[in-house]
Amino acid sequence: MPFKPFRLAVLAPLMLLLGGCNLVVMNPAGDVATRQANLILWSTGLMLLIIVPVILFTLFFAWKYRASNRDATYDPEWNHSTKLEVLIWTAPLMIIIALGAMTWLFTHLLDPYRPLTRIAPGQPVTEETRTLTVEVVALDWKWMFIYPELGIATVNELAAPVDTPIAFRLTSSSIMNSFYIPALSGMIYAMPGMQTQLHAVINREGTYEGIASNYSGPGFSNMHFKFLGMSQDGFDEWVARVRAQGQPLTRERYLEVEAPSEMEPVHYYSQVDRGLFRAILNMCVEPGRMCMDEMMHIDMQGGGGLDSLHHMDRLIYDTNRAHDSHFGHGPSGYAGAGEAGGAEAPGATFPASDRRPRSEEPADDAAPQGAPHEGPHEGPRQAPDEGQSGTQNGSGQSGDDGPAPGSAAPDQLQN
Repeated sequence: MPFKPFRLAVLAPLMLLLGGCNLVVMNPAGDVATRQANLILWSTGLMLLIIVPVILFTLFFAWKYRASNRDATYDPEWNHSTKLEVLIWTAPLMIIIALGAMTWLFTHLLDPYRPLTRIAPGQPVTEETRTLTVEVVALDWKWMFIYPELGIATVNELAAPVDTPIAFRLTSSSIMNSFYIPALSGMIYAMPGMQTQLHAVINREGTYEGIASNYSGPGFSNMHFKFLGMSQDGFDEWVARVRAQGQPLTRERYLEVEAPSEMEPVHYYSQVDRGLFRAILNMCVEPGRMCMDEMMHIDMQGGGGLDSLHHMDRLIYDTNRAHDSHFGHGPSGYAGAGEAGGAEAPGATFPASDRRPRSEEPADDAAPQGAPHEGPHEGPRQAPDEGQSGTQNGSGQSGDDGPAPGSAAPDQLQN
């Protein structure tokens, strides 16, 4: 007992050190993140309205009705009190109604897809307010930022002027990730083949931390970047520095940058290949690939039928580079495009490779091998002509056959 006050006196200064912690989530520099922090405070306060009295009354009842208190009224037949029931149910019900209304309101008000209506309290967004568009690509394991209006790009460094609405368009090159700048706004997912959106604004100059908040592999822990909140003059100087020190970002260079790497330093790119983000989003940066929006357009028109089988190799997106390293058969790694070496990828059977599974044994009463398979309502299956899966050019055509029925050129699809 004599040592207890001494222990408390030693611990008190250590507790004061916690005052130096910067809880950026609760002290952000952007209006959207500030409103989210206020939502947390209001929600916590409303819940404490019922939690604190319950805790206090629990301690009070335990003390008042303890076994040693002979003065407390003991009524073993007591089982109901209308006044107590009304108090117990009315207070939590009112709090739940208030929390529900506030959650519904802020869910729509802070929707990441909703353009900003204000820059700061009392400072609404007008028609003259300029919006900065940033296209974000989650790579393994780094972040790429493309400024389409400025024609520049960076890796692992993001900058924006203060009090300027930012419209983020996000995607990923290979695996789902999550883009998060705690001082700016909440997190938003970035997924391959999909585009998500985020609208935010930074109101104070400074350097802030940006992270990947979704586990994405061995380089995840080092997948962070710096977000620079600058004045308009400072931002203009930063753009000039990127243009002066950077190099062109072509599709070939992007494929090099896309390769997995950890702890990548900051890179600047003074020019960006036109339509690069669209190609990343539609998974067709690599030459010879069919863009997803082109494929969806063909499907919308009813599909290309058997005539489009020669497009199959151009529609293989997953593990392309893995197949390249293991099989070495063209851009997809499958031998169906030319039967190089006579090997085939695991599981590649008819019609993907125009052959039956090797493990398939015909039944005793089955037709001899090589006999055409005919169903009750269909004629013989016709294999695609040799050479249909041969050379493709970068315009979405194969050889001299022209595009698949119902297909359209990529520039037409943008409209």
